[in-house]
Amino acid sequence: MCGINGIFGLENLSDPTAVIQKMNNALQHRGPDAEGVFMDDRVVLGHRRLSIIDLSSDGNQPFYSPEKDVVLIINGEIYNYLELKAELQDYPFRTHSDTEVVMAAYLKWGISFLHKVNGMFALAIWDTRSGELLIARDRIGIKPLYIARQGQQVLFSSEVRALLNSGLIDKKLDHDGLIDYLRYGTVHAPRTMVKDVEMVLPGHYLTITDNEIKSVNYWSLGTHVNGAASYADKNQAQKQIRELLTRSVELRMRADVSFGAFLSGGIDSSAVVALMSEVSDRPVSTFSVTFDEQEFNEGPFAERVARKFNTQHTEIRLKLDDFLQQVPLALDAMDHPSADGPNTYVVSGVTKNSGITMALSGLGGDELFAGYDIFKRMYSLRDKKWLASFPPVIRKMLGSGLTLLKPDMGSRKVAEVLRQDYLDFEYVYPINRLLLLDNDIIKLVQRKGLPENSVHQLLKNGIAHGNPGFDLPLLSKVSYAEMHSYMQNTLLRDTDQMSMAHALEVRVPFLDHKLVEYVAGLGDSLKYPHTPKQLLTESLGDLIDPEIIHRPKMGFTLPWAVWMKSDLKSLCEHHLNQLSARPYFKSQAILDLWTAFQQDKISW
Repeated sequence: MCGINGIFGLENLSDPTAVIQKMNNALQHRGPDAEGVFMDDRVVLGHRRLSIIDLSSDGNQPFYSPEKDVVLIINGEIYNYLELKAELQDYPFRTHSDTEVVMAAYLKWGISFLHKVNGMFALAIWDTRSGELLIARDRIGIKPLYIARQGQQVLFSSEVRALLNSGLIDKKLDHDGLIDYLRYGTVHAPRTMVKDVEMVLPGHYLTITDNEIKSVNYWSLGTHVNGAASYADKNQAQKQIRELLTRSVELRMRADVSFGAFLSGGIDSSAVVALMSEVSDRPVSTFSVTFDEQEFNEGPFAERVARKFNTQHTEIRLKLDDFLQQVPLALDAMDHPSADGPNTYVVSGVTKNSGITMALSGLGGDELFAGYDIFKRMYSLRDKKWLASFPPVIRKMLGSGLTLLKPDMGSRKVAEVLRQDYLDFEYVYPINRLLLLDNDIIKLVQRKGLPENSVHQLLKNGIAHGNPGFDLPLLSKVSYAEMHSYMQNTLLRDTDQMSMAHALEVRVPFLDHKLVEYVAGLGDSLKYPHTPKQLLTESLGDLIDPEIIHRPKMGFTLPWAVWMKSDLKSLCEHHLNQLSARPYFKSQAILDLWTAFQQDKISW
């Protein structure tokens, strides 16, 4: 795990190394173990290293080919590097690092090596032989990669802050990005909150030359879903899931540093810890956050799992005072605005301070195995197609009546669904994770109209519909939509920026692309959530206790609403007053929204 920076096109830069050094300095937290810079007459590359595999200086970057004509920088890990190394025996290896395996793979297979690697990564390869710069991001989008074009320069980095620190990027707000944030608490790729700064899409690579920038989608779930899975019966599916997930955990336990796991006591984290314990020859280190507010406290469940698998368990009791002390630090660590980052910041800090440099997480299990309520709602809505037969005006009247009877956000979202001209997936799904409806937002901001909903646009463009040769089942479409919206743009981005603030690497076994491709190919009848994530829990046999399976679902969240109405009230009011003074907002509307929240007239 590291941080990468680069600039293509140095003609008008008087001191490119000074610029890349500024960018490297902004990423020091991502890579405290080593730093490196490469420059020639066309490209300058910078790297900050967090050593995980091959801790020696031999693995430092930028990394050079034997002939010194190809230069590589990478952020992330290639889990199957040992298997790939066995296929590359004609290469003169001089290190034990996965970085060198990437170099050898590129030299042998060219850009197609991306189809052979299993990992999380953002990388750049400067090939002086062809004059081509390759930058690429992993299939699922676990590792971030941002790009900006400024005049004759193309800049890229692991974080937005490094691009801004270059001094070459104008610090201007992207107004459509702001609307996206108000809708969802995040900004969906490729857009960011900064004008003219974009995020490279997952499963994409870019080739950059003096003449053009070409973007290629080398992997997407719609075109790589495992079609054979659609013929699997229940026993076959369970066996394959157990094998794929176990293998994924094994691969992600490859490291030359101490590692552990986040443990909430829910199904997903418990499954990861169970399989880690099954394949490990020593007790697993586990970490969980607990609260005094019992409705948010998952401590007893995590402790139960820790006892069952004899882990070395650390419980982090988070009180309001502890949180208040860490809020400024978490905000400083936030590279891109997020509504859901500080909780990961806290647990990552304690994990790192306990001597752990790498941790496994259960992130992705809900998206893959239909763990959210949206899966049930979309399944239920499919059986209510008769609603579409009502004229839109009648449906709008029904929605208005519902909000009068129960004016909470849930009812308002149902009413918004009923108001849609169409009840197709791409129109209904985007309403699911809205924090504010468009009617609310237009009252808050100083603009007349709003841009198209980014999630609707994503689905409309076909991301959730598979390829012509394989029509994704409904629940797999929901999985795809969840992965490409909430998971990639909130959960994964928060996990990266908050864990890397402490130089902690987080790995996510549920997002192994082979597992994702297989589960997406399974039919709805196997995944329909009769009990919570039944397909996953039955695939693991007796590893997950019934008490864990049927416990109340809490999610890894902080008791924000409780704190914001009590001890955090004055702090929130102070910052809301500052926000209301900004020219982008209507001040009284912000204060009215805050008052409604305090009076329990609106909730999320």
